[in-house]
Amino acid sequence: MRVVVTGGAGFIGSHLVRMLVGKGWSVTVLDDFSSGKVENLEGLSGSGLLRVVKGDVRDRQVLGEVLGGADGVVHLAALVDPADSVRNPLLYNDVNVAGTVNVLQACVEKHVEKFVFASSAAVYGDGNPLPLREDYPLRPASPYGASKVSGEYYCRVFSGCYGLGCVVLRPFNVYGPGQGNNQYAGVITKFVKAGFRGEALLVYGDGSQTRDFVNVDDVARAFVIALEHEPLKGEVFNICTGATTSIDSLARMVCEIAGKNLSISHVAPREGDILHSYGDPDKAEMVLGFKTRVAFREGLTRYFESVA
Repeated sequence: MRVVVTGGAGFIGSHLVRMLVGKGWSVTVLDDFSSGKVENLEGLSGSGLLRVVKGDVRDRQVLGEVLGGADGVVHLAALVDPADSVRNPLLYNDVNVAGTVNVLQACVEKHVEKFVFASSAAVYGDGNPLPLREDYPLRPASPYGASKVSGEYYCRVFSGCYGLGCVVLRPFNVYGPGQGNNQYAGVITKFVKAGFRGEALLVYGDGSQTRDFVNVDDVARAFVIALEHEPLKGEVFNICTGATTSIDSLARMVCEIAGKNLSISHVAPREGDILHSYGDPDKAEMVLGFKTRVAFREGLTRYFESVA
């Protein structure tokens, strides 16, 4: 199978690419390297199965070049910071919405059979009962969340109008080795790296916010399963554990794993942040046969050891 992974040099993308190459699949990575890194793919070039192309999903010419002959596409390329999207809504619309439409259109033109879209739990926003199910109303709280809602609807439309086999995955809060320590990094990355250095853990708000933390290896495996599954047109799946952890509990766990008495500082909440979020994993298990395998404390310990 020949697969194109947009954003394949990024956090989730690089883990996915390693899994695909490990299965003997031919993989083309399309990445503009604005946040992805070549070193994330280190050691794969000698396999003869990996091709890396520097390019932007808003460039229709490069999309046409890399998608020719592809059996499937995983579209991960996106800007992903909710707070940043509040400051730059037009940019998020341009990259995340227009970029997604460009990839979908190129898939139709190049007769690609399968398209897997990386959405986000941010599409739910606040106000729905918990756990969050795929059929609940979408109430995004940020332009980032709205851009992912738009991408999901375009997937549904391209399935209906053009017969493209689209699957939408909604990963919840992904963590694990390789997550960059930049403005897009998740709270676990910031806590783990601060804990390793013995610095204070910075909590936005009162720390009662809850999240469904899912390990990157589980998330990458979900994308592989979606690619291997028979084409599904417009189906949406949560990629989550179904368990919930508060930010304060996370901070205390990091202190325990680090073996240090770290201070925990609370500051004002961030714009666009969702208060409570955890998902219902049942549909993904019933339809795709996907279930997470990595227990949270195990994954967090493994991540801390990789940073150390």
